Amino acid sequence: MKRNGKYRGRQRYFKYFKLMVDGYTLPKITEKLKIHVSTAFYWRHKILYALRSLGNNQLSGIIESYETHFLDDKIGKQTKITIIGAADRQFLLFGLGEISGETRRNEWGTLLRDEVICVNAIISVVGEGLLADFVCGKLLDCYQVVRQTDFTSDIPKAAKLVVVLHDDWPSSGYIEAEEALQQAGIPWLRGFISMDEGIVGPLVRPGVPGCSQCADDRRFTASPGDIQRAVRSSPAGLWHAAHLLIAETQRVLRGSRAHTEEHMYIINLKTLNSSLHFILPDPLCPVCGRLPDDSSAAANISLKPRPKISADSYRCRPIDDLKQHLAKDYMDSRTGVFNAKMLDLVSPFAGVGVNLPSFLMGDEITGGRSFSYAESELTAILEGLERHCGITPRGKRTVIYDSYNRVADHALDPSKVGLYSKEQHAQPDFTFEPFDHDLPIDWVWGYSLVRKCPILVPESLAYYSSGFGGGFVQEGSNGCALGGSLEEAVLYGILEVAERDSFLITWYAQLTIPRLDPYSANDQELRLMVERLRAVAGYDVHLFNMTMENGIPSIWALAKSVSPGKMNLICAAGAHLDPVRAAKSAIHELAGRLIFLQEKFEAGREHFMQMLDDPFLVWQMEDHVMLYGLPQAEERLQFLLDGQRPLRTFDEEFKRKASHADLTDDLKDTIEVFSRLNLDVIAVDQSSPETLLNGLHCVKVLIPGMLPMTFGHHLQRLTGLKRALRVPAELGYAKEPLTAGQLNPHPHPFL
Repeated sequence: MKRNGKYRGRQRYFKYFKLMVDGYTLPKITEKLKIHVSTAFYWRHKILYALRSLGNNQLSGIIESYETHFLDDKIGKQTKITIIGAADRQFLLFGLGEISGETRRNEWGTLLRDEVICVNAIISVVGEGLLADFVCGKLLDCYQVVRQTDFTSDIPKAAKLVVVLHDDWPSSGYIEAEEALQQAGIPWLRGFISMDEGIVGPLVRPGVPGCSQCADDRRFTASPGDIQRAVRSSPAGLWHAAHLLIAETQRVLRGSRAHTEEHMYIINLKTLNSSLHFILPDPLCPVCGRLPDDSSAAANISLKPRPKISADSYRCRPIDDLKQHLAKDYMDSRTGVFNAKMLDLVSPFAGVGVNLPSFLMGDEITGGRSFSYAESELTAILEGLERHCGITPRGKRTVIYDSYNRVADHALDPSKVGLYSKEQHAQPDFTFEPFDHDLPIDWVWGYSLVRKCPILVPESLAYYSSGFGGGFVQEGSNGCALGGSLEEAVLYGILEVAERDSFLITWYAQLTIPRLDPYSANDQELRLMVERLRAVAGYDVHLFNMTMENGIPSIWALAKSVSPGKMNLICAAGAHLDPVRAAKSAIHELAGRLIFLQEKFEAGREHFMQMLDDPFLVWQMEDHVMLYGLPQAEERLQFLLDGQRPLRTFDEEFKRKASHADLTDDLKDTIEVFSRLNLDVIAVDQSSPETLLNGLHCVKVLIPGMLPMTFGHHLQRLTGLKRALRVPAELGYAKEPLTAGQLNPHPHPFL
């Protein structure tokens, strides 16, 4: 009985061993053999002990590599073992005798694939601590290992890989490793412990973007609260992290693609849960970033044909093309450009917000709004990428620092984009300085699409202002747009500039613009949007045509509550070559913020009441909207709400234009309109390697002379701009140009 028991036990060990090599995971093995998980772990140690006792350390190392993903179901199931350096490719298995490679192949079938271990490779292990000791000891079973504690000694030139290991995150980071190994041309892999987490990766290859600094910057930005220095690791956690490192080392040395290529493992040392996170190379990385110098040659824009995706579309690339890439490349709670996603389940339409963390600007939520959550998520990410590119140059390095007077021959005059008045500069605590033509500032290259030549633009106009003051104006996202091509991005940047200019002229001049009948558009989707906003949110929607002399259809949307106690009025705007799309865009802006705004309105009603008498309390973006949630502020919008004017149809207000099959033709027509109006169109390419990864282009469009949208009543920029005075008379709303004293003195209500 005892002998038979040993035989049966050996048979079960063999079945277990075969399942391990076939790639079965722990849950599958325990289920198949009907054994407890603790028994499975015990057998594993017995098998490894038996292999080592037979003097076959290479084979035991291979079996251990399978244990890297032993707790999940992701490991492949077809594995053949080939040991480089074993003369006859034979081995002993638990006293069953010699089994040749051919016999093994025949017995285990064609489910097997090669698993190659290079036993003669030299590995350098740098570091000290338990993790380094454990990994070094295991690697010695299979490789030639050179151990050193730091980089004061040279790394062996023959080393195929350097593994850098610490039991905590080094105070100096991994700058020393980057400097030494980039120069030596040796790939390297790191592992360390951070609080109750283990970090493995990324695998860094010299000259390839995406280094340890990129990984740390992404991790610190996306999850700053999770980065700590204290060490609280368990032996089991260290063991698990070590085996991930060993498995990654083996993949690199046998020429396979490592899991940590462009990725990083984060291991919960308490639960042993391991997650793999994508590391998008940071173009601003001081180690591997390779930004080219900004130049006039690189700023040149040659418009190329961009066929539309359909006859009724104004895009050259379908959003469906990006479904497989946007979330994967940019969304990650621990290392992503965006670290959180929020579904809006209350608003009238499907809304999704993503959080864009930033050391400079703080967290910012960008939203996508459509009729499906899947599409809204994509839109939110695209909106966030646009914001990300607009914060600071990420695709080129600013190199020109000079005064306007010294570069005036080929530079934009900042006075043409709207500055602050002497009265504004005299305000207490006003943080902006008057523009000084002799003061050196940073300049970036843009391109004049009207004059067809490069032009210098102040960097503070081409990118967002920091929000901390300084400089000569506060600049926001006005004119920033992302597109599937440079041409598409420029077109939508122009549309945004036109939308905001139209809104501000209408507001400052209090134009009695035509009110539109939304049902006259003969668009079922638009009709249902209007009806749903009333049925679900309790708001009537009023649409107005605020198109200016440039002819770009621009719509003012006003939502008025049908119930007392809620925000009374909310205003938004939209502009598009198709007026119906402009109307839908404006309604989406209204619907996407209603619930959120209502909560803030109720909490801060007393503060907003004070803004009625003191416009300079309107300080932030949301203050502009909240003020007009008060019923007492409705009288300021009577120039729109006058019920005596008849409704106008879309056909009466908008002339149908010939549709082009190519989006670039639409862009050229639009540029020509501004050329005839003696207005320049300047595009600054804000695209970065991060967006170009998926063929996405980002631009900032400036049209000098048009009114820029500003937030904070004290920051309105009208000095040097005459459009608000001149255009109303040109359009027939006034008999003669207005004076500055006739302009609306109240803060605008733009959402």
